[in-house]
Amino acid sequence: MANGGPVEHGYPHLDTVRAAITALYKRLSYDTVQTFATSVAPADVAFCDTDDLHLGAQRVAREMVRHYRLPDARMIVGFREMTHAANVELAAGPEYFIELNDRFRTHRRDIGAALAHEVMHVYLHRLDLSFPGTRDNEILTDTAAAYLGAGWLLLDAYREDADSSQKLGYLTPEEFGYVLAKRALVFGEDPSIWFTSPQAYTAYTKGMARARRDEQQPPLTAAGWAGRRRYAKDRRYAQDHHPAPDTHPDVPYSFVPDPGGPLRVSFPCPTCFQRIRIPVRGRVRARCAVCRTVLECDT
Repeated sequence: MANGGPVEHGYPHLDTVRAAITALYKRLSYDTVQTFATSVAPADVAFCDTDDLHLGAQRVAREMVRHYRLPDARMIVGFREMTHAANVELAAGPEYFIELNDRFRTHRRDIGAALAHEVMHVYLHRLDLSFPGTRDNEILTDTAAAYLGAGWLLLDAYREDADSSQKLGYLTPEEFGYVLAKRALVFGEDPSIWFTSPQAYTAYTKGMARARRDEQQPPLTAAGWAGRRRYAKDRRYAQDHHPAPDTHPDVPYSFVPDPGGPLRVSFPCPTCFQRIRIPVRGRVRARCAVCRTVLECDT
């Protein structure tokens, strides 16, 4: 939790975020991800200063349990002084103890954001889905919360001006915006109408621009002229040199020689980032086996 301190910006964790989206699709399946097409509604997690602190926190926690479909999980929420925003005790269940930073006693509108992250820890724990290392595992948790419909609260908790700042979660504001944009492109849901923080809206706009760039990379037909020209040059070079050389690291595709057939190109699915490999033979339509996205390609 950044509380008055500097807020990191940009996309320093983008590779881990993309790996987290791939892991979600593989662990949950396309059909299960589709059941999260509707986000947590603002009215269901609204928390005003006149609400009872503990009863209100329990109500919001139950809403997160309902949204993540954890029917037999009971969250017991308390408050204490701590460095981090919150903490959850991951045991066998069915009861889970969540501690929230005392700061939330007076910043109640952000309790939903903290609980979105902590209850997602429980969800991933029950799925037995984790990344090695605390940092990457926390990024997985933030990404999963955002992609499955509750993480817009975490971005909306980001506020920054000349005198103060607040940010929850391990992702940067732009990375939260990126994950929410990837979700919006899949489900057609615009979370920006729920933001109360103008800084959150700006971060979402930047994240959407970055997310759309994923859909404009060769060999996808939506790629721009410069990308298509570079792709053609790399393809000619790969066809003339066997085995094909490694492609420059700043492009997402690579060429793979196939002794039994034509040269193949490997590239990440712009939806779930699972790598796809198809023959180099002009215009083709490919379907991602993980997220079922149909891709128009010019190989």
